[in-house]
Formats: sequence, structure tokens, C-alpha cells
Amino acid sequence: MISHEMLTGRSAEHLVTLGEGPHRLQKEAVQAFEKMRQAASVAGFDLQPASTFRDFSRQLAIWNGKFRGERPVLDKNSQPVDISELTTAERCELILRWSALPGASRHHWGSDLDVYDPSLLPADKKLQLEPWEYEEGGYFYPLNQWLSAHMAEFGFYRPYAEDTGGVAVEPWHLSYRPLAQECEKLLTPQVLISAWTGQEVAAADWLAGQMTEIFPRFIALSPL
Repeated sequence: MISHEMLTGRSAEHLVTLGEGPHRLQKEAVQAFEKMRQAASVAGFDLQPASTFRDFSRQLAIWNGKFRGERPVLDKNSQPVDISELTTAERCELILRWSALPGASRHHWGSDLDVYDPSLLPADKKLQLEPWEYEEGGYFYPLNQWLSAHMAEFGFYRPYAEDTGGVAVEPWHLSYRPLAQECEKLLTPQVLISAWTGQEVAAADWLAGQMTEIFPRFIALSPL
């Protein structure tokens, strides 16, 4: 059973290394991804992780940096927004479109990862992890199509496949269903807010007060 510390990114004891790089997932997710990567290779793709486990501290730095204007904040069309005149509510809603709250990121679980194909990325371009890269005409559109057709064979799905008014569409983000569905059941507003104890989470008081609206919209997903 995954602990609350593991669930909220405050422990990495549930993880093993994926390949030879810095990436980590739960063992079952690593095994499933390696099988999918082999199948992708046969189809002509170099399927690679761009991001796997992200701990609480890293997610906290992302959240606080965006809330304070130290990191870019994007609108629904992936365009930078000047947040200096926005209210706390407006800032939080914009950030939540693209970035999870610390303790609420699926990347804490060891079941989720972002993927791409470095061989399809032009040499003079940097990976952005924005929807247009995976849509028709984008660098990774062929990979996107292959994943849509085959990822379920290996237990993976896209948790953010559709825009339902919460988190933006993320075609690069894959979840390993057998593990992710258990984590979804365990993560509650109470567990999340408890993980903030002793931490400086920007807008924590406002977020806690709005959690009944924020949690179902940006964190909890429809049944798997």
C-alpha cells in the first residue's frame, strides 16, 4: 500500500530507476513502459521519458514560482500572461490549468510520466511539452497517433485527454492505469492539505478554503 508520504511526493521509497538516466517510477510502471518502448521501437519510434517522478519540493518550487511571477504562467492557448494585476483566485486558476498543486501532482505517484521522441525533435528546437507539438503538423504527431492506437495494450492511458474546464489537454502525459487508479482513490482533500503542514505554499489559505471546488475540477478525475 502506498503511504500518504509517497502519494504526496514526500517519499520516494516506492520507486525504482527507469533505464540509466535520472527517471524513476514504480517497478510495475517501469516494466510496462519498457514493453511499450520496445513495441514503439519496432514501429520506428524512439519513445523516451521527458519527466517521471517529481517530488513535493520540486512541485512546490514550480507552484510558488508561478504564483509569484518568477516563472511563466500560460493562458488556455499556451500564451504567457502578465499576472501582476490578477487576484489570488485568477492566478490560481490559471496556474492550475497547467501545473498541479504541491502534493497533488500525479508525478508524485510513480505511475505517470511525460513522453516524447527525441528523434522527431528538430535539432534547433527545445522540447516545450505544449499541445501543438503533438497535434497534426507538430513534431510528435506520428508518435501521438501510435500511442493513441497502442498504449492501452500496455496499461497506459491519458488522464488529460480532454478539456473539461479543469486541467488543459496534455497528450504527452501518460498514466499506468493499475497503479494510478489506486492512487486516485487514496488522494483526498484532507491528505493534500495535511501535506502542506510546515510548508510555505503560496495562497494556501485561499486554496484550502476553495478545496471543495478545486479538488473535483483540477485534481480528481472521472472514474477509471
